[in-house]
Amino acid sequence: MVQVHSSGGTARRRRVRGPARALLAMLLTALVVGGAVPYASGPGRAYLSYLVLAEGEDAAGAARAGAESRAMGGQVVQEYPQIGAVLVYATGPFADRVRARPGIAAVGATRTAPVVAPPRAVAGAGGFTAGTAAGVRAGAGPGGRRGGDRADAGTVTVPDPGEGDPWNIAMVGGAAARTGDASAVSGGGVPSPDALRGVLVAVLDSGVDDTHPDLRAAVDPKASASCADGRPDGRTGAWRPEAGVVESGHGTHVAGIVGAARDGHGATGVAPGVRIAAVRLLGPLGQYYAENIVCGMLWAADHGARAINNSYFADPWKYNCPEDRDQAALIAAVGRAAGYARRKGAVVVASAGNDGQDLGASRTDDRSPNDRLSGPALVRHLGTECVRLPGELPGVVTVTAVNRDGHPAAYSNYGRGRVSLAAPGGDPDGGPQGAIVSDWPEGQYAALAGTSMAAAHVTGAVAVAAASHPELGADELAGLLARGAVAGCPVAAPACGERQYFGAGLVALPR
Repeated sequence: MVQVHSSGGTARRRRVRGPARALLAMLLTALVVGGAVPYASGPGRAYLSYLVLAEGEDAAGAARAGAESRAMGGQVVQEYPQIGAVLVYATGPFADRVRARPGIAAVGATRTAPVVAPPRAVAGAGGFTAGTAAGVRAGAGPGGRRGGDRADAGTVTVPDPGEGDPWNIAMVGGAAARTGDASAVSGGGVPSPDALRGVLVAVLDSGVDDTHPDLRAAVDPKASASCADGRPDGRTGAWRPEAGVVESGHGTHVAGIVGAARDGHGATGVAPGVRIAAVRLLGPLGQYYAENIVCGMLWAADHGARAINNSYFADPWKYNCPEDRDQAALIAAVGRAAGYARRKGAVVVASAGNDGQDLGASRTDDRSPNDRLSGPALVRHLGTECVRLPGELPGVVTVTAVNRDGHPAAYSNYGRGRVSLAAPGGDPDGGPQGAIVSDWPEGQYAALAGTSMAAAHVTGAVAVAAASHPELGADELAGLLARGAVAGCPVAAPACGERQYFGAGLVALPR
């Protein structure tokens, strides 16, 4: 994500670093932060989290992985029976011991900074089929419209846009006209809100503020959860962002692009009326660990999502390399989860990234591992075998960004054969008129630019396609969008035919 400030400057994804981060880490071992599950206080031993994958990608495989992990001294905190894997916390040479056990396919540490103990048990967490318990409805609580204030992490909000001039919606073929008629067909190929209500899409991100007026009717509490520590937590409100965590408003902005209500106020989404499963992945230290992603993918798939939006990259390694045993296990685990979701009927959509790098060429990573408590990042010179998760996994629809003029955004990653579609991402130096204006927590609005925003447009387009063609599977829906993308290329953009920047072309809503 690239954030747009009132001065027109930009700020890339930030992390808490140095002594402040170390202090925060210590505090989080004893305190509850928002809806995240804290680590229990312990004797100060150094625990790492691991994903252990069995050869069998099923419940029996998960049971085998769990048994072998416990035998080697690990504490299993979550099973993933859908893909034959478990999440384990352990100390010492755990990984090497379990890798040598029969029936184990891969073991990988999901973090580099240790914690003092595994996360403590929480009643109601851990089940993938549970819905939200009865209680406060999604959308209850504060959330009046306002704007012009300074939001968290330095993001400057903008006034209520009143659905005016949504150039990004018009670019993909949606209707720009405002209407207060909730039953009206939106035009431009978008089904009515009633038709879209039958479609569920998942936003895996920093959390979604379902009290925002644009999103109150969209977020489905029974399909929403937190996976901020790798365990599904469907308790009421667990999916909401935590204001004290960096980037906490990001998921609300993405959700607004996907499905903000079309009611004449605020922002408007690509697929107004669609149901949104808000799945919080962002942990208390601002990390999207692999177990969080696995948990979120499986939750979304098991709740019937037709599209799963992933506008982030996996931590702690920006790119994971198969020659490293830990990183190879993370690739395999997230790959299994994405494959499971696709088989269940969900199109997995991911942002290409904001580093301006060719994903089909050798590249440099100077930010990993980004969960370290101190010291500089490694400077890694990587080959093409190293991948950004989940965007470079097989079958994932990876999205690049274009500006308002239809040309590729300078910040967007690209790569022939590595990207699938292009979509509006906006210009970080263009102000509200050149960026993407969407929802922000506490009833506010913000103008952001990035491939995060581009991916959300494609997720909304998948929802439109699924509403019009409910009989299609995940690969068929993705193919439908790819075939229509060529016609969506603007005439004024000569680069539209350059596959390394556009993939199949600019996404267009199916008609």
